[in-house]
Amino acid sequence: MNAETLAAGLAADRARVDARLEALFGEGDAAVPRLDAAMRHGVLVGGKRLRPVLVYAAGRALGAEQSALDFPAMAIELVHAYSLVHDDLPAMDDDDLRRGQPTVHRAYDEATAILAGDALQALAFEVLARNSHSRLPAMVRTLAGAAGRDGMVAGQALDLAAVGGHPDVCALATMHGHKTGALIRAAVRLGGLVAVAEDDPRLDALDAYARAIGLAFQIHDDVLDVTGDTATLGKVSGADAARDKPTYPALLGLEGARARAAELVENAVAALAPLGDGAAPLTALARYMIERDH
Repeated sequence: MNAETLAAGLAADRARVDARLEALFGEGDAAVPRLDAAMRHGVLVGGKRLRPVLVYAAGRALGAEQSALDFPAMAIELVHAYSLVHDDLPAMDDDDLRRGQPTVHRAYDEATAILAGDALQALAFEVLARNSHSRLPAMVRTLAGAAGRDGMVAGQALDLAAVGGHPDVCALATMHGHKTGALIRAAVRLGGLVAVAEDDPRLDALDAYARAIGLAFQIHDDVLDVTGDTATLGKVSGADAARDKPTYPALLGLEGARARAAELVENAVAALAPLGDGAAPLTALARYMIERDH
């Protein structure tokens, strides 16, 4: 798959999930308009929509109908959005800029941002539960596990504990495997579960792929924090160094970090062999992980 075809596919999937998220927030009248506006700000203002794109790509690779992938695609983006709203809070990363716009607690206030994040997480499971798919329980377990105490929240706790410390590469990989990787793995698995049963061995291949791209994605984010600019990134560049956060470039050097990310992408591509030609979009997405500029 060439770059032009990948770009067109990404644009189509982003537009699809964006339209469905817009429609979701257009349903009925909000009980608290200010809260609803803060939630919209956290979800609908920009974003790569990488996780929904992975839901669509993984599901299609195993033969799922596009329409059956919409609910898990929306749900995973809502969980991701909640995590960003909370990560940006003063008690966490204290960020002022997200996706080129003021963070939710800056655009509104801290209490509203906390409530908006809470509501977005609850809304994610409400949306997922609208799906009458026979494997809905497995999907709920997948998303809840990735978001909770052994997944993304654990990663954030490890991240906060690591500030000012000196973890080695293995410890850093563990942290990112929870904070970033867990939700990426969930996105790929959710797409797969729409198409096949839990015991289908191709889900294991997808999980090996997702583990590798999840870490490659985070390593490249670390690289971009050093090499990118604020306007392109949509968030303040150099923030990790300013907060004395451990990063791959700090541990391995820029070239070492890039080399590790490239190695992980090749591992991801190799893991897709059992899926045959249907995995071409996933292969292209793996390479996109370390070629993107934001």
